[in-house]
Amino acid sequence: MTGTALLFLVLGLGLVAWIAGRARAAAFVRAAKGGPRGQVNSLPSYHGWFVAVCAVVPAVLFMFVWQTISPALVTNAVLSAPVATDLPQDGFARAAILSEARAIAQGLQSTAFQAQSEKLVPLYKNALTYYSWMGMAGTLALLFAGGAFAFTRLKPDFRARNKVEYLVMLALLFASLIAIFTTLGIFASLIFESYQFFSMVSPFEFLFGTNWNPKNVVTAGADNGYGAIPLFWGTIFIGAIIAMLVAIPLGLMSAIFLTQYASANVRKWMKPILEILAGVPTVVYGYFAALTVAPAIRDFAVMLGVSNAASDNALAAGIVMGVMIIPLVSSMSDDSIAAVPGAMRDGSLAMGATKSETIKQVLLPAALPGVVGGVLLAVSRAIGETMIVVMAAGYTANLTANPFDTITTVTVQIVALLTGDQDFGSPHTLAAFALGLALFITTFLLNYVALRVVKRYREAYE
Repeated sequence: MTGTALLFLVLGLGLVAWIAGRARAAAFVRAAKGGPRGQVNSLPSYHGWFVAVCAVVPAVLFMFVWQTISPALVTNAVLSAPVATDLPQDGFARAAILSEARAIAQGLQSTAFQAQSEKLVPLYKNALTYYSWMGMAGTLALLFAGGAFAFTRLKPDFRARNKVEYLVMLALLFASLIAIFTTLGIFASLIFESYQFFSMVSPFEFLFGTNWNPKNVVTAGADNGYGAIPLFWGTIFIGAIIAMLVAIPLGLMSAIFLTQYASANVRKWMKPILEILAGVPTVVYGYFAALTVAPAIRDFAVMLGVSNAASDNALAAGIVMGVMIIPLVSSMSDDSIAAVPGAMRDGSLAMGATKSETIKQVLLPAALPGVVGGVLLAVSRAIGETMIVVMAAGYTANLTANPFDTITTVTVQIVALLTGDQDFGSPHTLAAFALGLALFITTFLLNYVALRVVKRYREAYE
């Protein structure tokens, strides 16, 4: 039985357990009619959920654990057979033979390209069948044991609601911890690989060098081309300067219009249309930047007399990136302005201030923490963008402030370093992790500052 079929079987038996638990609790309710009030502690549905959770959760956990360890058990069973003694000692060759035999046994491949793989197919079939039945037996045994245990606990005074709510709380706690542990795992992996990189390349060269031309062979005390200043500058220039010069005015003005000037019908249509921009894939923005915006900017630069204007330029990538993050700035600003108490606006108007004066002197200062938080989140989104820069700004690492010149960013170089056949242990590849660590720390700090700003000043105008 496949894992999917077994999962559906477990869920179906869980439904049966829910029905059985609920029916038993309903019998308690019927028996308690006419008796002393409060004799039945919880509703029948809580009893049903208690039995279903106790039956399904251990079985599902065991099933996923078994799916994780069973491939290793199958491989060990095959390797312990006498036929496997003829396998080559080379690890890659052995792994290729075992992988092909397993694929044939599972029906994913029809013929064998290696003679030794054909000999192992019967062994794999027997091992797969054996461990599949063993996993199914263990799953069903846990399901029935958990269901029986929970069913015997059911009594009229059993606090099933408290148990179910406690289990729900544990599930919510687990869900909330996933994000935390994922962040810690990402950070730990970046730290480990970056440590290996900095053991080969000087951190001083990486953080303060101005020449980015990575070499596979590193020479101590020499310029190895790992100066990341051009990449950091390109990321700031495109994502934090040009993009923000586009996104902040347009996003803020659109939020002011939608909250203060637009009618209810206009807002009902305009706000969803504006937020559609957030759902457009970044590769589509990249096509638009490369095919439409970049040539237009190059022609404009030539018209201004800039003879060396590139078709891939920082201005095109920054403008399109700014358009992409307009919904983020607009949405945060919209929510912040709408959250300002109406009494403040009405009081300003009652004192004789015009609507524009009220917006400038009352609403925007009151909503400033939320607006600043939205801007910082938008910056962190912009500096992590890749596709638009790849397609519109190019790969060349230039330390220049000319918006009509080719430039690149940290994310683009990460893609370039990890593309193609590379030695994973070489500094050329490990440099991508050092760049990723720098980008991770930057975006983490921006998000932290944004959340602190919003949290600190949010209650001042409630």
